[in-house]
Amino acid sequence: MPKTRLDTARIRAARRTIDPVFLDTPLYRCEPLEPELGCAVSIKLETANPVRSFKARGTELVASQLADDGQHAVVCASAGNLGQALAWSGRGRGLDVTVVATRRATVAKLDRIRALGARLELVDGDHELARDRAAAIAQQRGIRLLEDSLDIETCDGAGTIGLELVDTAPSFDAVLIALGGGALATGVGHVLKEQAPHVEVLCVQPLGAPAMTRSWHQRAVVTTESINTIADGVAGRRPIPAVLDDLLLVADDAILVQETSIIAGMRMLLDQAGLVAEPSAALGVAAILEDPDRFAGRHVAIIVCGSNVDLAAYHSWIRSTHVRRAGPSTVRSGLPGGRTSRP
Repeated sequence: MPKTRLDTARIRAARRTIDPVFLDTPLYRCEPLEPELGCAVSIKLETANPVRSFKARGTELVASQLADDGQHAVVCASAGNLGQALAWSGRGRGLDVTVVATRRATVAKLDRIRALGARLELVDGDHELARDRAAAIAQQRGIRLLEDSLDIETCDGAGTIGLELVDTAPSFDAVLIALGGGALATGVGHVLKEQAPHVEVLCVQPLGAPAMTRSWHQRAVVTTESINTIADGVAGRRPIPAVLDDLLLVADDAILVQETSIIAGMRMLLDQAGLVAEPSAALGVAAILEDPDRFAGRHVAIIVCGSNVDLAAYHSWIRSTHVRRAGPSTVRSGLPGGRTSRP
């Protein structure tokens, strides 16, 4: 068997550590989406928890381990969701949590990190500079650096979502997973490939932040100079080699989607499913909108992975696009304010 960092037995054991409030999230058939998407759709709702994203499944493992080892401080870089999750998990275990984020991060996410009691440091630039700063803080203070996707606990935590998918005896034949650093895709993908190998694992990333997708296709790490996407939760430029190695073993395809399709997906999730989804959480719907023939007549599971949004921006986005079941050429081009997506 090819070597991977993932282990299903360890992922199963992780369920005993993670607070049950983050486990067994709703999984249900969402029929109102189906006429426009042209396929059967099941939603795995990872927003129904205290931090509105799947990230706490991993931070619960990290915080528990730190507390058991007598360590009292941890730092991470975050676009917002990981920081909230680590703050939540750390608060319950008496940990000193520092989160480094960019000044461009979603204000609602930053406010929630502060409200949960974490120390927040803001940097100019993008998420990669926040990663660099977090590493420097860890070295200076001699504390644990939590690196999303590289630290296996974040992948194990995400893998518990995969267990919940396969334990339902799934009838779906494909799962669409938002692709950023790779923890969600590798964790869920590993479990599916081992426990339900007939299920196609499809990863989705914005065209404006394509580094991991390009790396998957080229079978080698590809970095980019810049990013241009509203999907801040998946907007990285420097893939982690070890994570790419894991992804290559489990992903059947990696797909890039346009910004307008992401916005259309957010609008559909609101109108047809009653869900407020952040841009990263709408990537699966965007993939179906851009290539409906690929999914026609199939049963697809979509992981809705986060709902932490700035409401003003959210309302601006969903007002900007009229949703129709069609490929990318029928979705209006351009973003609010005249911005466009580019790789």
